[in-house]
Order: sequence, then C-alpha cells, then structure tokens
Amino acid sequence: MTPRRRGQMLAEISDCQETDLTTPADAAAQPAYLRLLALGALLGVPISAAAWGFLALVARLQHWLYASLPAALGFRGAPVWWPLPLLGIGGLLVAVAILYLPGTGGHEPADGLQAGGPAKGREIPGIVLAALVSLGVAAVVGPEAPLIALGGALSVLAVSRTPAGSEPRTRSLVGAIGSFAAISTLLGSPVVGAFLLMEMASLSGTALELMLLPGLLAAGLGALIFTGLGEWSGLGTFSLSIGGLPHVARANIAELGWAVVVGLAAALASVAIRRGALLLRETVRRQPLLWTPVIGLVVAGLAIAFAEGTGKGANKVLFSGQTALGPLVTHAAGYTAAALVLLLACKAIAYSVSLSAFRGGPIFPAIFVGAVGGAALSHLPGLPLVPAVAMGIAAMIAGMLRLPMTAVLLAALLLVSDAAAITPLAIVAVVTSYLAVNWLDPVTPAGQAASGDGHAGAATARRDRATDET
Repeated sequence: MTPRRRGQMLAEISDCQETDLTTPADAAAQPAYLRLLALGALLGVPISAAAWGFLALVARLQHWLYASLPAALGFRGAPVWWPLPLLGIGGLLVAVAILYLPGTGGHEPADGLQAGGPAKGREIPGIVLAALVSLGVAAVVGPEAPLIALGGALSVLAVSRTPAGSEPRTRSLVGAIGSFAAISTLLGSPVVGAFLLMEMASLSGTALELMLLPGLLAAGLGALIFTGLGEWSGLGTFSLSIGGLPHVARANIAELGWAVVVGLAAALASVAIRRGALLLRETVRRQPLLWTPVIGLVVAGLAIAFAEGTGKGANKVLFSGQTALGPLVTHAAGYTAAALVLLLACKAIAYSVSLSAFRGGPIFPAIFVGAVGGAALSHLPGLPLVPAVAMGIAAMIAGMLRLPMTAVLLAALLLVSDAAAITPLAIVAVVTSYLAVNWLDPVTPAGQAASGDGHAGAATARRDRATDET
C-alpha cells in the first residue's frame, strides 16, 4: 500500500469515527469501517512479529545470563549468589534508561495497567531497553505492559507520516489495534488479551463498536503469527498455560465459603503490595541511580533466602512467574505448607519492590502470587488444590488490576478443563476481592498516579513537548 493510499484510508477512518454510530450494524455498514478492518489486518502481522521477537530476545537473554554465562565461567550451574551482581548491575542500567532516554522507560508498573495514549516513536528505544533489562535480569515484573506500549507505538509510527495520522482520535484507535496484536497470545488466548485491553480502557458504546472487530482481527492474526514463528524457531509462543492438572468436581457450599476467604486474603495482599510499591517508589525517584540497584539486590536476597531455606530453586522468586507457574501447580504436592508460605512471602515482597523501580507489567507476578497463595491454603481442610489455585489467581488479578471480568476469564481459560467447575468459585472470589480492595484502597490506579509528586506528569509533559518539536 502506497503512503498516499494509506493516508486516504486513514482520512476515511477518521471520518468514520465522527459518524454517529449506535449499533454494530451502523459501523459495519460504513465503507471506512471495512478499511479499518483491513488496516487492523495489515498492522497485526508485523506488530505481532515484533512482539514475538521481543519475547524471544527476553527468553534468550534470561537463558544466557542464568545458564550459559555461568557455564562459560566454569560453574556447573548458577551459584546461589549469582542473582546479586546481575540484579544490581541491571538496576543501574534500568535507572540510566529511565533518566537519560526519552519516555522515562515507559509505563510504571506500580500504577497498575492504565489506558493512556500510545507512546511516541522516539520513546521506543528507552521502553524496550528498560523492559528488556528488567525482564532479562529477573526482576519480578511481566512483559505485558512493554508489549502494549510497543504495539501501540509501532502502529502509530507506521501511520504518522499521513495527514490523518496526526489526529488524536485516529492515533488512539490505530495505537489500540497495535496493542491488541502485540499481546495476542501472551495470556493464553487472543480473546483474553482483547478483553483485557477493552476493560482496561473502559470502552463502551461507539468506542467499543469501533474497536471491537479491528482489535479482535489484529489479535487473531497476531496469534497465528505467534504460533507460526514459535513452531518455525522451536522457541514456542511464550504464552501462559497450565496443563496436566487433576479433574475437579462441581463446587460445593464449603468451597464457596472458601472463595470469600480467598478473596479477602487476596485483597489484603494486593493493598499491601501496591501501597508498599508506591511508597518505595517515591524514595527511588529521588535517587534512581542509587536505589534501583539496591532494589535489585533486595530481590536477589529474597530469592537466595528462599533457595537456602527450602532447597528449591531461586527462580521461583525471580522472574515474572510465567514459565514457573505450570510446574509449580503441577508439582504442588512436593512443597510443604511452610515452603509455600515462605515462597508467598518472598515473591510478594520481591513483586512489591520490583514494581517500585523496574519496568514491566504487573499481571504475571500477580497470577503467580495468587497461585502460590491458593496452593498454600489448599493444605487446609475442605479446599482442593485446583479450585484454590483458580480462586487465588482470579482474586489477585482483581485486587491488583481492578479488572474483574478479565480476572474471571483468565482463571477459567488457564484451567480450561475444569472451567465449568471453578468459574462460580472464581466469580465469588473476584467480587469479594474487588469490593474489599476498593473499600480498603478507594483511590483508583489513575488517581494514584495523578496524586503522586508530579514526576509522572512532568514526564508526560516532556514527552509532549518533544513530540511538538518533532
């Protein structure tokens, strides 16, 4: 497609956004909307390939730092102290990227997942570097927020040279389509990723009608690209999944009672993790070159303490938990209740302090913390492992992200073979957690970001000024 034709398409799409659409049929009847679908397909392929490449690079970097490099230095495996220098140096590099590259390293995970405008093209190197180092050295953050930012920024960059591409509405719409494609299979299904973005942005009415089909199309094509590249390279699709779990019966009254308990416990844990991250972030912001490496050393120390105390691998505390989730739940019988409680404490603290300084997303660590908490509670009478894990995952996502529908859907798809049995329990746990969190900590994620010391607002202002100058 020539730049001129692409510009004409975007102009028609912009006109479509101004039209008074009240039903899905109204949108589908617009020729410009069909062109929007075509644009979603065109953007979905290269952006999903870029997202897969980012995840593949993260996986290679993690393997090189924690397996190949120790072997090259003559160690049989990574020594127990190995995370200390990696996370210390990694923290310094992240601080440098935040301070000296445009975009302050992208989204701050302590604020949860927020719907905002797409990142600027000149911010992409800083966002990628900060996230790549954070994930590579095993800080307790996930890849979803950088991927959302990367997808949105690349899609907007692709249309930025056209007249319509400079309009805020068009940029927002195109950026959202790119974000759909970027996380198409990261959460196990393109449907979950699409639902997450729609609920995160609080889309409704005309905005939802305009976004739904192009976003789903981009996510569906992105899932095919993820799968194809994963099979071609042998590296896999880097998606979240849990398999090989025992089948569970229908929920009973006792388990519904446990769902309330799990929801309340997840709410308390979510508030503690989030408040701790926000409080510590203010200290980190004052001297990031000092405190970000210190935070890295704290995360490494927690991992070492768990490994020495239980004989299990330090990787259970390190990293986002994406690859460790399935083995942990499948082999939960190999953990004592005390080991699970220690893992829960170490992972939750490492999660909280990582949110304060590193760059990444909050979803995967929340899933892992919820699963560990559920597995620990399953040692109590009347609470089987699989329902406990499902309730823990759903309740922690609802508590940390305040996205209740996504929390239920993700728990059901992660444990799809038992979705019919665990969904009612997950719903009760999610509702309890969501209500409790909003009662204990009524300030919304956006409000918390706005009520800070002005750092985020100043960063946004700097980005906007830089965009105007270019």
